Amino acid sequence: MATNGTQRQQKKENFLRQFRDEHSKEIKPLTAAQFMEIWSHYDTDGNGFIEGHELDDLLRELASSVNSNDAGPELIPDSVLKELKESFLEAYDENDDGKIEIAELAEILPTDQNFLLLFRKDYPLDSSVEFMKVWKQFDTDCSGYIEADELKQFIKALLTKRQGTNITEEKLIEYTDTILHMFDSNGDGKLQFSEMTKLLPVKENFLLRPIFKGCSTITPQDLDRVFQLYDKDGNEIIEEDELDGFVKDLMDLIKKDYDHEDLQQFKRTLLNGCDHNRDKKISKAELKMILLALSQPTDT
Repeated sequence: MATNGTQRQQKKENFLRQFRDEHSKEIKPLTAAQFMEIWSHYDTDGNGFIEGHELDDLLRELASSVNSNDAGPELIPDSVLKELKESFLEAYDENDDGKIEIAELAEILPTDQNFLLLFRKDYPLDSSVEFMKVWKQFDTDCSGYIEADELKQFIKALLTKRQGTNITEEKLIEYTDTILHMFDSNGDGKLQFSEMTKLLPVKENFLLRPIFKGCSTITPQDLDRVFQLYDKDGNEIIEEDELDGFVKDLMDLIKKDYDHEDLQQFKRTLLNGCDHNRDKKISKAELKMILLALSQPTDT
């Protein structure tokens, strides 16, 4: 039994070694597909993070893969692993959550630079209103999903904006396939809302701010700040893309995994409860009602 366990450890320990140069021992430049293969190998539960024992495995194998023999990961003592982990997280865990995201792993491994641009965090959208505009721009068939060809066009536009140069059709196909493998959690060959947000982050969900937690009143200043965030055209009404962005932020508070139909159903429920004049828009008075309801603690 122990022998079989050791063999399994050795087999697993060898995974990263295949990506190292035989002479220099450096990790060779990775294609998008190879990066995805490494990510999937260590994110064993598929939750979008490398954490806990997954991170321990990554660090043990990253360190021991330099050796050319088949020595197992036990060569890295727990005390050394602990120190390595602390230094590693201090250097690469940008949001200090104790786990590694795709963008953070991309900073560690020598990956295709164009592919890396897809995970840059210095290009966040200002708000979910902007997210909804981008979504509608690329969901060309209005199916409620970003399908493979639409995703390819999105990647092309994103890289052109961030780099200023075109990439080949072959690379676009490679990146599209890789992104689908990484983010299409239900394997349907397309991205839903919650999956797409991993590629297109928003600076801040304003509704997560502490002022909306457990408060019995909303000050006029608080109300104005939220209203201005969503009322992008300044017409004193939250409507269309603005309303969809607001609903998306509300959805993010209660559900991590949702699609277009979930969003539309929640929007209908919200309007049924708060849109008193039935104009399918949100006024400042109606927004205040929603925020007051949001601020109330839920019964346990």
